[in-house]
Amino acid sequence: MAKVHFIAIGGSVMHQLAIALRHKGYEVTGSDDEIFEPALSNLRQAGILPAATGWDATRITPDTDAVILGMHAREDNPELIRARELQLKIYSFPEYIYQESKNKTRVAIGGSHGKTTTTAMVMHVLRNTGQSFDYLVGARLEGFDQSVNITDAPLIVCEADEYPASVLEKRPKFHFLHPQIAVLTGIAWDHINVFPTYDIYKEQFAIFIRQMEPGQVLIYNSSDAELGSLVAAEGRHLRLVPYGIPIHMINDGVTRVFFDEGYADLEVFGDHNLLNMHAAKLVCNELGISDEDFLKAIASFKGAAKRLEVITKSDSSVIYRDFAHAPSKVKATVEATHRQFPDRKLIAVLELHTYSSLNADFLSQYEGALDNADVAAVFYSKHALEIKRMPDLQPELIAEKFGRKDIRVFHEKAQLDAFLAQQEYHHANLLLMSSGTYDGMDFPSLKNLLAK
Repeated sequence: MAKVHFIAIGGSVMHQLAIALRHKGYEVTGSDDEIFEPALSNLRQAGILPAATGWDATRITPDTDAVILGMHAREDNPELIRARELQLKIYSFPEYIYQESKNKTRVAIGGSHGKTTTTAMVMHVLRNTGQSFDYLVGARLEGFDQSVNITDAPLIVCEADEYPASVLEKRPKFHFLHPQIAVLTGIAWDHINVFPTYDIYKEQFAIFIRQMEPGQVLIYNSSDAELGSLVAAEGRHLRLVPYGIPIHMINDGVTRVFFDEGYADLEVFGDHNLLNMHAAKLVCNELGISDEDFLKAIASFKGAAKRLEVITKSDSSVIYRDFAHAPSKVKATVEATHRQFPDRKLIAVLELHTYSSLNADFLSQYEGALDNADVAAVFYSKHALEIKRMPDLQPELIAEKFGRKDIRVFHEKAQLDAFLAQQEYHHANLLLMSSGTYDGMDFPSLKNLLAK
């Protein structure tokens, strides 16, 4: 039985891998300096919650087969130092995923946007068609108990993140997966704290393409001109499969998509989701699933958590929560909601929460992102700036960078709450976009807005 130790076991994805390996029958131990919910309860239920918080070098023993290093573990971590002294095998999260899947068919779904949803769509169809598979995805999905699963299945489907793998391994996570089937959904500059220029960011995708073995499959969004040029330059050794927005129609707020002779009415909408779905279909085709079976399964896909997630709705209004935060994601989500309900007023609120979005030099990337909203607002928390040790932002600068004179800008939650309460929601949709929580917003209480 393999013995595996996790340094920084409490991470949102790390603890899921620990639980998956425990279920597989491995001996799993771990440590962390702080563990929050839901990881705390999940680890306790699995019987692998550390007895005490903090680091302890005596936990690292010579019989340990692998040490897996979490993102927030530092180089001076005493357990890491001990593991190096003992010359143990030390892996970042994606390096270990590869070790567990070397003999599997590996599908990696990467890109600046849409990778979680595309991965979720593939997983949904595989499950609904009775396939056996492992997976790694960055969100909670309906019908799946975990976001990571490692078994003896012959296939693994991975959301392929471009963020650095660990404190020791600065290369992006997706460089370690080595897929036989890959998807790239598009390239739009993000993570400026790690990739300070667009060229550095784009090069990570070039490396990913170059690393793929000759003859392997690269499914790519041909409507992204930048990505198309990159694939043409770097992907000549691969079997290239382009995709775009499939034939579809919108009727009374419902999208119907067509592939060859078949069609399906969808629970999700928007050009970005249609692109994601086309990519997912092509992956499933590569795995032996017919268009007919794909359409039958995808009709019941409701989306990943916080991806145009319906908080509450009435006959004439919907309140959505969406994870969109990068400029391209915000623009696509606003545009999709506007197009899906052209006769309804759209109220869009974006929270600036990430390092990139709170950076004054990056804000110009958001120009025009909220233009398709009838009413637009931006919220940012002074607390978030303090935590990230960033200078204050002026509301006038934010309005200027977004290119809308009528945009409302708030930095106190009470101001935002008052703004939301003042809006008229009859024949109107509210779109809340953030990777954060709007300084602790009570989302279930938003149903009261529609009861006025």
